[in-house]
Amino acid sequence: MNWKKTLFISIAILLAGGAVTAFIFLTEPTAERGGATRETAMLVEVVPAKRGTFRPTIVATGTVRPAEDVLLSPRVGGQVIRRSPAFVPGGFVRKGQTLLQIDPADYRNTLQLRESGLRQAEANLEIERGRQEVARKDYQLVGETLSQENKALVLRQPQFSAAQAQVEAAQAAARQAELELERTAIKAPFDAHVLSRNANVGSQVAPGDNLGRLVGVDQYWVEATVPLAQLRRLSFPGPGRNRGSEVKIRSRTAWPEGIYRTGYLYKLIGALEGQTRLARVLATVPDPLAYQNDSLPPLMIGAFVETRIRANELSGVIRLNRDHLRENETVWVMEEGKLRIREVDIAFRDAQYAYISSGLNEGDQVVTTNLSTVADGAPLRAAGPEDSAGQDTLPATALEEQAGMPSS
Repeated sequence: MNWKKTLFISIAILLAGGAVTAFIFLTEPTAERGGATRETAMLVEVVPAKRGTFRPTIVATGTVRPAEDVLLSPRVGGQVIRRSPAFVPGGFVRKGQTLLQIDPADYRNTLQLRESGLRQAEANLEIERGRQEVARKDYQLVGETLSQENKALVLRQPQFSAAQAQVEAAQAAARQAELELERTAIKAPFDAHVLSRNANVGSQVAPGDNLGRLVGVDQYWVEATVPLAQLRRLSFPGPGRNRGSEVKIRSRTAWPEGIYRTGYLYKLIGALEGQTRLARVLATVPDPLAYQNDSLPPLMIGAFVETRIRANELSGVIRLNRDHLRENETVWVMEEGKLRIREVDIAFRDAQYAYISSGLNEGDQVVTTNLSTVADGAPLRAAGPEDSAGQDTLPATALEEQAGMPSS
């Protein structure tokens, strides 16, 4: 009978467990919302909009180029017999300074021959002038009247004209020989910096040979590229303007922070840059090698530099940091504790600011905090000193929903 007793006990345990389980489920509390959803004002930082007159700054990359650049070439041939010590790469030379001297001996001899030929031609002219005078007297003694053609022949006018022509040709030949003798001295065409030298004492040179490269030291050009839309805000020299817009030039890699050179816009190049399709402008920089003021950093030809061009003034606009300009040219404004999304008209943009002509009013509170969820009319709260001190605040990342805890 033990198995019957065991079976009975097992069934009783199962029934008791089922009853307890049923009782627990029947008496379990129901979860209910203990409070209504409420919106909490987002904590934001704001700045007041201020209308005024501003001068934008256009930042562009430029390349340093020489304003005067020549390849030195001889106009006569010969052997170089003397070279100036200043005619070396990196040297400075003055306008008219002799850099190379070609052997002038042959050219001196040629000049002497041409001068001798000139004197002979002048003597022949004087002899012919005397013969012409004798012929005139003979004609007067004869007293006959001849035609103009025959009279010219009798008075030896053709012979006199030929003698005059020989004198003029001899004069031209002498002048040419004198020029060639002068050209044996290769001189600097302007105050220059020597970039290269390709001839030395003993070199045999011919007309057109490349003897070296010179660049002017009075000014360099900086060629920069700017968007076409920004050209209308730039000034170039013209009637009533001796200088264009001011340009500050600096090399980020080579110069210390705060060191720059000052130049001015010079010309607008009438062709777009091939790849970027940007407008090309030239700025001129005086004393580029700091030859007159050694406290300034020198410019290097071919270097890439940063140019900051001061554009023309904008009046009656609100200047706003570009980080505070939102999508589709809108601005967030806090108005009576609410978020308002304003569409604005932008008169100009530079690297740092947007200049707004309409859509914002003087004193509007512009929201500078980035919000992940944005809805027009959302409640806002401006951050104050107590918020930055770490008191009970909520982050301005979204519209916060607070729900009540379940109750029994």
